[in-house]
Amino acid sequence: MTGPSDIYGMILALLFAVAAGLVGSFALMKRMLLASDVISHVALPGIGLAFLFGFNPILGGATTLFLGTVLIWQLQKKTGLATDAMVGVVFAGSLAIGAALTPQEDLVEALFGRFQALSLFTFLLGIAAVLLVILVIFRFKDQLLLSLFSPELAAATSVRLDRLNLYFLLVFSLTVLVGLRFMGALLAGALIIIPATTGRRLASNVSHFLVSSCLASVAAVGLGLLITTYLLPRFSPGPIVVIISALFFALSLLRDTA
Repeated sequence: MTGPSDIYGMILALLFAVAAGLVGSFALMKRMLLASDVISHVALPGIGLAFLFGFNPILGGATTLFLGTVLIWQLQKKTGLATDAMVGVVFAGSLAIGAALTPQEDLVEALFGRFQALSLFTFLLGIAAVLLVILVIFRFKDQLLLSLFSPELAAATSVRLDRLNLYFLLVFSLTVLVGLRFMGALLAGALIIIPATTGRRLASNVSHFLVSSCLASVAAVGLGLLITTYLLPRFSPGPIVVIISALFFALSLLRDTA
């Protein structure tokens, strides 16, 4: 990585890691961590259409990702079923449609991503998205925590739980969207899942949990990019980043919590 566009890509990937650590921490506490892996697949139909008709895959992925997110929220409200159940329903249809629409030669990139140099405009757009995720998480941090530990008290203090769930699902999806470019639809959710579980192993309170998750996520992305740039240039960064994240989690199991 030598040019400014390559540096833009690395900076955005590291900032995505911070957002993923924060979102993953709350997803774990909300017991919807596995939903992150599923929600990323909702982008597949849009990515498939983009490859098929020759427009920006991120734009296609964003469209179906956010339509799917709103659909999940509406189904959850109308049926009363848990978020993960609704995510599973939307996931099954999205995966089938995405696999059918994506051209065979583009399927690997859609699923696993690849590191790409970024234009200044794309970089600034990605930065704005990441900053929005971080801002929303910290703006609604107390309300999210209250809704987790005492939904009745949250409702009594005028917290709109349905609207709060929508906000969280939207920043959840926005985080996945930023990661699609270099992690792919199959692996973007992994960076929300694994660092959060690692952070939970290492932390004794919520603040430490958030910091530990972010550090684990940033370290995995940074090492993954360095390895695929200088040691294994033929590999996409996504799988390497996930392998490193899994190794960090394995190391966290060695910590004595007794």
